[in-house]
Amino acid sequence: MSSYNFDEIISRRGTGSEKWDVAENELPMWVADMDFRTAPEIIEALERRVQHGIFGYTGVTPDWYAAYQNWWKTQHGFEIRKEWLIFTTGVVPAISSLMRRLSLPAEKVLIQTPVYNIFFNSIVNNGRVPLESPLTPKNGRYEIDFGQLEHDLADPQTTLMLLCNPQNPGGRVWRANELCEIARLAKKYGVTVISDEIHCDLTRPGVQYIPFAAVSDEAAQSSVTCISPSKAFNLAGLHSAAVFVPNGNLRNRVSRGLNNDEVAEPNAFAIYGAVAALKEGGPWLSALREYLEQNYRTARRFIRENLPQLQPFDEDATYLLWTDARKLPRNGTGLAPFIRKETGLYISGGSQYGKAGEGFVRLNFACPAARLTDGLNRLAAGVKAYEKTYAK
Repeated sequence: MSSYNFDEIISRRGTGSEKWDVAENELPMWVADMDFRTAPEIIEALERRVQHGIFGYTGVTPDWYAAYQNWWKTQHGFEIRKEWLIFTTGVVPAISSLMRRLSLPAEKVLIQTPVYNIFFNSIVNNGRVPLESPLTPKNGRYEIDFGQLEHDLADPQTTLMLLCNPQNPGGRVWRANELCEIARLAKKYGVTVISDEIHCDLTRPGVQYIPFAAVSDEAAQSSVTCISPSKAFNLAGLHSAAVFVPNGNLRNRVSRGLNNDEVAEPNAFAIYGAVAALKEGGPWLSALREYLEQNYRTARRFIRENLPQLQPFDEDATYLLWTDARKLPRNGTGLAPFIRKETGLYISGGSQYGKAGEGFVRLNFACPAARLTDGLNRLAAGVKAYEKTYAK
């Protein structure tokens, strides 16, 4: 029995929460932000920092490096050298900076769609061109079409690949042989891989995430990996993340870019929160993953019993249920905004994750079980109303 109360309903209205900036009758289950209070050890560490009372310029401390190194070694079996690590204020700011530093305007950046929608923003806003290399859905899971991937990497205009591991929104943890093949092809065509591994600590019980840089020397030497405790410990508002870059020449370019863009300096709480999470948050995270597993099973069971026309994907990681709604009328087009208008349930429409996401929806189940039940009931009511409205 867990000593942590994940069933507690905590109101987030009036706290500046982006997720909960919705109408009174609405239930937001869209953005990747959990409705759980973070680990008590993290709260205590931040309280001690607040009690100190001086919030001047803050540097990166030795225990920050040690915390990342120890966590990745003990949790993921991978040794990150201290000199590889660079602090950054967030994975997205880092990716946007890397766009500018590691590619030229109008060059292509390969993304395996459907994929995290902000990847498109980071690419387009920096004058680069997103190249969608679609994943293949097979029996409720995504697979990589390596023939298509090689074709897209071989394009002379493709200079970067944005890898998502674990994959968001499909929930796949890529296998070692898949990552090795990506690395081989990237090296063959001179493409640098930026691997977003922010969801790595949210694997389902029994599933092991493998860092891209761990699978081969080719992978390590041709990649930049973005990591953070923000997703697993619900700390996005602290703006605390890291990149690690084994290749020294590449690391120098990355470091200069992050510093030039002023996204390499921590605020007064970023270091303390991350260190507390990685040094002391393990028991809380284990309990959280067990709770999320129960929510995942609940959501899948509910959909199977009440909404057989939907197909939730069989996921390895994340707390985001990716669901195929293409059997509905109109192939599920416009389902998410329809459900929000009809029931107040706010979920994400799949089209924002690329063309391959059309007809899908994404639901965040990282919330107390009672809130999840409310959301699932609204989902069922919304789908039934959608079918009635658009029935042929």
